[in-house]
Amino acid sequence: MTVARSVADVLADHVMFEVECIDRMYLNVYVPQLQYPAGLVGFVHRQLGLPIASTAPMAPISDAFTKAWRRFARDQQVPWVDFVKGARKDDIMHQHLAGFTGTEGVLFIGRAQEKTSLFRTEKRRDAEGRAYSWIVKTTGVVNHFYVYAVDDDFGPFFLKFCSYFPYNGRLCINGHEWAKRQATKDEVTFTALDNGFATVEDPGALQAICDRLGPAQIQALLDKWLAILPGAFTEADHDAGYRYELSILQAEFSLTQMLDKPVSGRVFFEHVIRDNLDAGRPDRISLVFNRRIRSKGRRPTPGLFRTRVITEGVTPSVYIDYKHTAIKQYHKHGKALRTETTINDTRDFKIGKRLTNLPALREIGFSATRRLLSVQRLSHNPIHAEQAFTTVHDPIITNTGQRIAGIRLGDRRAHALLQALLVFRLLPNGFLNRDLRDLLAGLLGKTPDQLSAGQVSYDLRRLRAHGLITRIPGTHRYQITDTGSHHAMLLTHLHTRLLQPGLAHLTDPDPPTPNPLHTAARNYQHALDHLTQEAGFAA
Repeated sequence: MTVARSVADVLADHVMFEVECIDRMYLNVYVPQLQYPAGLVGFVHRQLGLPIASTAPMAPISDAFTKAWRRFARDQQVPWVDFVKGARKDDIMHQHLAGFTGTEGVLFIGRAQEKTSLFRTEKRRDAEGRAYSWIVKTTGVVNHFYVYAVDDDFGPFFLKFCSYFPYNGRLCINGHEWAKRQATKDEVTFTALDNGFATVEDPGALQAICDRLGPAQIQALLDKWLAILPGAFTEADHDAGYRYELSILQAEFSLTQMLDKPVSGRVFFEHVIRDNLDAGRPDRISLVFNRRIRSKGRRPTPGLFRTRVITEGVTPSVYIDYKHTAIKQYHKHGKALRTETTINDTRDFKIGKRLTNLPALREIGFSATRRLLSVQRLSHNPIHAEQAFTTVHDPIITNTGQRIAGIRLGDRRAHALLQALLVFRLLPNGFLNRDLRDLLAGLLGKTPDQLSAGQVSYDLRRLRAHGLITRIPGTHRYQITDTGSHHAMLLTHLHTRLLQPGLAHLTDPDPPTPNPLHTAARNYQHALDHLTQEAGFAA
């Protein structure tokens, strides 16, 4: 019986280094006292000194706030961008970032109309018919100001603010960019891999840097840029306690494992997907997140529990969903296995949203990632399988620079050599050059005198270099190795029993009896021709 191993066990032999790091974070920027109607009334009474309960006094503040953004862009010579519908803000940011040469500064300010929560005043009447004002929370489409900037500690980030009271905002950072900046300052040598690391001189030092990112650093970033950018609140407001705070809207926790054989990584990951399509089942999810999940009874655990495979271009990704949280796995840039846990609602884990809860959330995110790798199973090691195939199939370059051809699948001479090995594995005393010459000639449809001893010696050298045969010490005889026996059996059976019959079925224009492969290929071609005709293309 085949015993499956965990993905973590398989990776242990193939990971050069790994890094756990907070990835992207989206944070709410808000004044806690101003998130409900009574708080607005209190602000009007205490800060504006007005006895009314209305949003009307906010209009002059909002107008001044909007003008301050225009003035800031003009005075600081910062480009102003009005986002159009469908425009990708990140693409615009990268365009401006490409021409930025400093270590810190504002790239541009953007304006967009977006739906958001805000307050408005309603006219109501009491039981005696007298009118009075009433503040209610509602939604509306209003202007938002985006600040795309580069920070000396955090690198690229953006802040956005609503132009209407209570002037809530969002902050978006990338923990990997922060780690890159800190690694440079600490003189830890590395090369980047998009929002990650491709190589690093001291993985332990880099991990220590990533571990340092926490609430204090993120709050310091916000405070620093609030002092630079236009604000809606005055110093008197700040002294009265009306200060911006941060809460976690979305947090990504990533584990990047750099593989020693990048080419094998995609093969490995595709086997991970195939063998773990059931990872989203409630019983598996409960192991990953260490949470009890009730699928039956009066009060089943709410939310989706599922596995999804999504392909972007040619890169597949697997998603495992738990309530508002998702774990994503993918083969990053053909070099690393990336596992990301994205938490969209901290209350899924009975944790508050305040930024001070980031350490507890971090523990949950990284623990889920590690547990997933332990829960995922593989029936075999696909990286070893890929290496075993390429070892035989690909050419070898010796220390002297000489090239020795591989035993290529589909090559007639290579196939004949593998067939010969299956015969020689029955000979306890091994075989000689002339034995291979006589047998190989027959398999190639030739006579022995049509093959020179030099040609056969070259074939023997190929087989030895690829580990399929070994020379018996002190003799001119050769024996087939266990590797040679296994490869010869598998590849000859594949060639004889699968490739040849399959190609025969596909290429026979008029088979005497219908076969499923030929019928399926013909139906596929007809469907494709029909589609091209409907699209107006030439076949």
